[in-house]
Amino acid sequence: MRKKLAEWVKRYLPAEVLSLAATLAAGGATFALAHDRTATALAATWAGNVAYFGCILLQDVRATRRSRRAAGKRYTARTLGKNLRALVVEFGAAEVLDSFIIRPLLMYYLPLWLGSLSGGILAAKLAADVTFYIPAIISYELSKKRLRDFN
Repeated sequence: MRKKLAEWVKRYLPAEVLSLAATLAAGGATFALAHDRTATALAATWAGNVAYFGCILLQDVRATRRSRRAAGKRYTARTLGKNLRALVVEFGAAEVLDSFIIRPLLMYYLPLWLGSLSGGILAAKLAADVTFYIPAIISYELSKKRLRDFN
């Protein structure tokens, strides 16, 4: 189990750090400019998503390139498609619920309930991450041997 935890931390922690920074920055900037909690919740959610999935995709592309290079193969558009398909399988179900329902609602209400924009956004991100990672990690483990070249 320790080996699995280390693997998950290595995979998800860099993306989480970038996502947290993007979430807080977009949430704070949007609220400062628009003073609209709905726009703030959506901007924070989607900025975090772009940072998170961009980082995960970059990690997967780098790992696949290394693996293919070691095998004397090139990284192609088809290989990129395979990386993208693997991400959809890993995150698809979790991401739909997370991005369209759970995270925006938490990003909207927790700052109100806690009386702090940044504290509420942080609490919302952490709470939403719990519901996101359970199905995402299960999907990752089930799909990694079949869908990823770097494992």
